Amino acid sequence: MNRRNFLSKSVLAAGATSLGTTATALASSPTNVAPYKYKLLYAPHFGMFENSAGKDLFDQLKFMADNGFMALEDNGMLKRPVETQTKIGETLAKLGMKMGVFVVDGGDNWKTSLATGKKEFLENFLKTCRDSVETAKRCNAKYMTVVPGYFERNLPLGIQTGHVIDALRRASDIFEPHNLTMVLEPLSDNADLFLRYSDQSYMICKAVNSPSCKILFDMWHMQRNEGRMTNHMDWAWDEIAYFQIGDEPGRKEPTTGEINYKSLFKHIYDKAKANNQEFIMGMEHGNFAKGKEGEAKLIEAYQWSDNF
Repeated sequence: MNRRNFLSKSVLAAGATSLGTTATALASSPTNVAPYKYKLLYAPHFGMFENSAGKDLFDQLKFMADNGFMALEDNGMLKRPVETQTKIGETLAKLGMKMGVFVVDGGDNWKTSLATGKKEFLENFLKTCRDSVETAKRCNAKYMTVVPGYFERNLPLGIQTGHVIDALRRASDIFEPHNLTMVLEPLSDNADLFLRYSDQSYMICKAVNSPSCKILFDMWHMQRNEGRMTNHMDWAWDEIAYFQIGDEPGRKEPTTGEINYKSLFKHIYDKAKANNQEFIMGMEHGNFAKGKEGEAKLIEAYQWSDNF
C-alpha cells in the first residue's frame, strides 16, 4: 500500500481521536466542531480551497481559518489594488491569522539580475522595496520574498556576489526601520539562477549582516538542489526566517511524493520550540487531486503530517 492510499484510510479510521474530524476538512464553517489545532503555522494561498469556499478571497480566508490554517501567503499581493490589500489585512486581523510572504516583484525578477551590478536593475529593485513597505503595512506582512535573478556569466562569481550583497544591504536600509524582513529564496527552476543553495544564501546573509535579510528555506527547491534537508536546516538555522512546502516530484501537498514531511515538520517544531521561535510554513504547492475532494485530501494530508 502506498503512502497516499494509507493516508486516506488512516485518517478516516482515526476520526476525532488523533486527527480531529474529517468534517472539519469538508465544511467551511462547522458549528459544532473546533478547527483542527496544528502544531505549526501553515499558510495556504488563494485558490487552494476555491472549490470548497468559492472564488471570493474573503470567503477563502474564512474557510482557511475554519479549518485550522492560521496564516496566509500571497505571492502576488504587491500587485493587488490598494483597497484589496487593506481589506485582506483587516480580515486577517479579525480572523486571528498572520500574513506570510509576498514577492518583491519589480517585473521579470529572474532575468533582471542584481548580480550584474547594473544601475537600472538596482534602482528598480530598491523602488520595488520601497513600494513593498507600504504594501506590508496594509496587509500586516513582515516577510517578503526576494530573488536576486540570473547569473551574469561575463563576470567572476565573487564580483557577482559582491553586487548582490551591496543591493541587499541597500534594501535592508529600507526595511529595517519598519521591522520588515526580506527572505532570500534559493531556487531550483533552472541552472541560470544565481541563488541556488542554502549555504550560499547563508554566506550572503552573514555578509549583509542585517535582521532584515534572512533565508526562505523552500523544502521543494532544496530537495531538488541539495537534499539532506535537516543537515542544511541546522547549518543555516540562525539565518532562516521562513519555510515553504512542496513534495517532490510534482510540487503538491505532503504525502504525494518522496519527502518525509512528518519527520521534517517534527524537526522544525522541536528546534523552533527549543529556541522559542515561530515560523510561518508557506504551502507553496498545487493540489494533488481536483475539486472539493482534492481539497479535503490536502487537509487530511496536513493533519496526518502534523500529527507527530
